[in-house]
Amino acid sequence: MGFRRRAKSHPVFSQEFLIHNHADIGFFLVLCVLVALMFEVTAKTAFIFILPQYNISVPTADGELVHYRYGLKDLVTILFYIFIAIILHAVVQDYALDKISRRFHLSKVKHSKFNESGQLVAFHLTSMIWCLYVIVTEGYFSNPRSLWENYPHVYLPFQVKFFYLCQLSYWLHALPELYFQKVRKEEIPRQLQYICLYLVHIAGAYLLNLTRLGLILLLLQYVAEFLFHMARLVYFTDENNEKLFNAWAVVFVVTRLFTLTLSVLVIAFGLAREDNQTFEPEKGNFNTLLLRMGVLLVVCLFQTWMMWRFIHFQLRRWREYWNEQSARKRAAASATIAKQQSKPLKRESGYHENGVVKAENGTSPRTKKLKSP
Repeated sequence: MGFRRRAKSHPVFSQEFLIHNHADIGFFLVLCVLVALMFEVTAKTAFIFILPQYNISVPTADGELVHYRYGLKDLVTILFYIFIAIILHAVVQDYALDKISRRFHLSKVKHSKFNESGQLVAFHLTSMIWCLYVIVTEGYFSNPRSLWENYPHVYLPFQVKFFYLCQLSYWLHALPELYFQKVRKEEIPRQLQYICLYLVHIAGAYLLNLTRLGLILLLLQYVAEFLFHMARLVYFTDENNEKLFNAWAVVFVVTRLFTLTLSVLVIAFGLAREDNQTFEPEKGNFNTLLLRMGVLLVVCLFQTWMMWRFIHFQLRRWREYWNEQSARKRAAASATIAKQQSKPLKRESGYHENGVVKAENGTSPRTKKLKSP
């Protein structure tokens, strides 16, 4: 007698599943409807957090272009993207850096520096590509005069303003990350130093309407920083590989020269020739002799300080290299001396008795003097 095999139903489509989960499905649908209604009601408020504010239509020959100026509502947008930066920071840390560092079994000190350089490599690479794209599409490379002509540059294209808002958000998010990443107390002053310097320069270029010059200076700075942190990552994985440090040293010096030259050209010569030389904060005009000299002084002092730290870093590297070479030479010399001393001495034939060498037959090997007759 045969038995018919009962077909097994899938649990998702079974009647029991639908009955037990009916309440959950209904709750989920109601929640989706409520979220949709809330988004529709609060869409105008949500746009303040997501999109740049203070837009204005500028008439052109081809039609109208939407440009933006800055204001207090930018702080709300920056706050929103600070949380986005914190989330992206955690994603890069968990899915990339932690997995790589486990393979190399780094110490605590190297692990902290590896995480720092890994995060900055990802940020600098993204910012380099984005900044270069903005500069090329806006024509700042093809027309260098646009860096100072028609100053003040109060109205910004969307991509320029959004770039500056994201840059400020990233460097502001780096402050709470010092706590989240449990950075060592010895490292906090150094990291606070360069975070504050970036914030001062980016915010200064944004508020003083020097955004075009700031874009090019940021691109130069990020190229040098990207190479430096890449060199650190390679060094942590292979301590004998220092080729990228040499490439970074050359690029660092070149970028410092370009930065100083471009800053003097735009601020001291370009803006000085503009007709509008009045201080009008309400119109965004800060083109006065005192402010120009102040901005140029800040840029020069920052570049001088960076060059001094660079020279100090290179001298320390050379000192460590020569100390290592001299230690190797001393170790090789001491090994040679020990090897020579460990060789067995060649003894004379015969044997010793009371400090006197005796021949094989018991007689002294020395020749006896014959007595004169």
